[in-house]
Amino acid sequence: MHSRFDAILPAPFGKVGVRTEGETIREIVYLPAGTPPVAPASAVAQRLARQLEAYYADPDAPLDVPLAAAGTGFQRRVWQAIAAIPRGKVTTYGAMARGLASVPRAVGQACGSNAFPLVIPCHRVVAAGGLGGFAHHSEDGFLLETKRWLLRHEGVLLI
Repeated sequence: MHSRFDAILPAPFGKVGVRTEGETIREIVYLPAGTPPVAPASAVAQRLARQLEAYYADPDAPLDVPLAAAGTGFQRRVWQAIAAIPRGKVTTYGAMARGLASVPRAVGQACGSNAFPLVIPCHRVVAAGGLGGFAHHSEDGFLLETKRWLLRHEGVLLI
């Protein structure tokens, strides 16, 4: 079922599916805990697995694997702004939109289209009134629980 992933790695909140392209990460996907693991076969997937294990033990551990080119120009600007948010901090879609001369909905769409969650920490962008959505999901469930776990892990106490 999930054999299209080059690795499926354990995570405290479930699993992380990884797709690679050459020596780069092409996509990272949050998966439910019951997803069968797949050992990383490539060097870049093995490097990401080691870095994720370190991050789960210490939220200050760096995630710096090479990423494949992805996204529109606007999405890349949003992702660059997200990558600048320090661990333990959050910003709102509105604040990010103001900084990019855009609107919150467009920023939210770019966040949801982030192909590299964790490495580009879109969980650090929240709504003005609370948690906000995550990975194009706004209903309670697995993905919002993942966002809550990541924020708690990084020392942010939200909902």
